[in-house]
Amino acid sequence: MAFYGRQWRERGAEFSETVKLVALAGRYAFEEGHGSYYGMARNLVFELRKAYDAALSAYDVLVMPTVPFTAQEIPPPDAPLDVYLATALSMIGNTAPFDASGHPACSVPTALVDGLPAGLMIIGKHFDDETVLRVAHTYEQAVGGFPAPPALTTASTGSSA
Repeated sequence: MAFYGRQWRERGAEFSETVKLVALAGRYAFEEGHGSYYGMARNLVFELRKAYDAALSAYDVLVMPTVPFTAQEIPPPDAPLDVYLATALSMIGNTAPFDASGHPACSVPTALVDGLPAGLMIIGKHFDDETVLRVAHTYEQAVGGFPAPPALTTASTGSSA
């Protein structure tokens, strides 16, 4: 933790724009609300956890898409900040709840949709990481491994990969 604490202060400029935005927003919310927004969010965790626990009481795991839409092209390095951030932050809708609820979750590639990857997220009961990983492994074995992205060609990129 001490190493991390030193690094973010000494090398903070190296963070992605997304990390910088989330850090600044968190700092602003804490300073303006004196921790009340964080407290309200933490209070909602109990309801979130209860809802997933109820669903998992009838099943060993839950399975859902990793992201709630098909994959998007990665914006170019010179993309406007609003495009970059919208792309980056739009992908956490199905994954972020488990950061708060503490349920183990694993994302595995499933197929290519229009040449871009799709993911399957497997969610388990608290402290049952083993079942989540076993289901992910079983899925991988059943489908014969994960799909490879199409090879980059000179025709599609203007250069060879």
